Amino acid sequence: MATTTKQRLALAICDFLSTSLTDGTLSAEDKDSIDVAVNCIAESFKVDPTDAEAVKAATGSQNLLQIYGVYEKLKATTSSSASASSTSKPTDTASAPQDRAPTEDEKAQAEDLKAKGNRAMASKDYAAAIDLYTQALALYPGNAIYLSNRAAAYSAARDHASARADAEAAVRIDPKYTKAWSRLGLARFALGDAKGSMEAYRQGIEHEGNGGSEAMKKGYETAKRRVEELEAEAATATPDAPSPRGGGGPDLSSLAGLFGGGGNREGGGGGGGMPDLSSIMNNPMFASMAQNLMSNPEMMQNLMSNPRLREMADRFSSGGGMPDLSNLMSDPNIADMARNMMGGGGGGGGNAGAGRGAGQ
Repeated sequence: MATTTKQRLALAICDFLSTSLTDGTLSAEDKDSIDVAVNCIAESFKVDPTDAEAVKAATGSQNLLQIYGVYEKLKATTSSSASASSTSKPTDTASAPQDRAPTEDEKAQAEDLKAKGNRAMASKDYAAAIDLYTQALALYPGNAIYLSNRAAAYSAARDHASARADAEAAVRIDPKYTKAWSRLGLARFALGDAKGSMEAYRQGIEHEGNGGSEAMKKGYETAKRRVEELEAEAATATPDAPSPRGGGGPDLSSLAGLFGGGGNREGGGGGGGMPDLSSIMNNPMFASMAQNLMSNPEMMQNLMSNPRLREMADRFSSGGGMPDLSNLMSDPNIADMARNMMGGGGGGGGNAGAGRGAGQ
């Protein structure tokens, strides 16, 4: 049985294709091609086009062709209305409110769907959450909260482009709904638009007032630091190897070697770029780092909020293997953190962890 909107649409498409063979739209010569297409759609969306009850539930009293015919008529009517009122403000058809206000019953149904979507998010069932928020938006189009919630679900599912589109629509509809700015900042940052992310968080801080919330400020600082990193990288076409700082700090290149970094250094990581865990556990620098981390929760928070380390963790969790940490240590912020964690007395550096993006 089709349980999601996309599955129901897939069944409607399969029904349209099959009906096109029997109503004379297509010839018998096309049957093999249509059968292959129907089978591919059914297998991809996990639906059964031969289940008459499921098809009836998906299409209702009208088939896909009839539904599309109604859409074309509505589109023509909307275009005529738009031409007649050319002085009106342009709207985004993806997020614009419907012509009539939703009834109280539709609002109540939409709120119920939103609550179910929130529960699905809490259970980390992001696909279900996206579908539920989409159903809520069908009943109450242009609702900034529903769009913002769906943006959060898309971000959690790592569909950052869709998250950005929903968040941008939400802030256009209600700029004072600051969660949408936060989710826009997170989506832009994930897509590599650090400047756009910084601007979204700045707008969020401005609309929150009183200097903004801690989460919004941390998101802004994270994006700002990334912008500064990118500008520094662009200004230095061929960066020189970092020189040791004063104060007797530890040899960070040897730390990188433990994790498989350092190019052709002997005795580095294990095979396949994985770290040599036995060397790590026996190394006094790593022991010092672990001790400092356990005794300083703020240092751990800063470590996990550094955007470069977050990107490294994302690549590793996606099967990208261990990064070259000798290159990572060329980042002065991360180098300062490493020195602090291992008790080194290197020169003063900025706070490496600026913020954790947006609250969900």
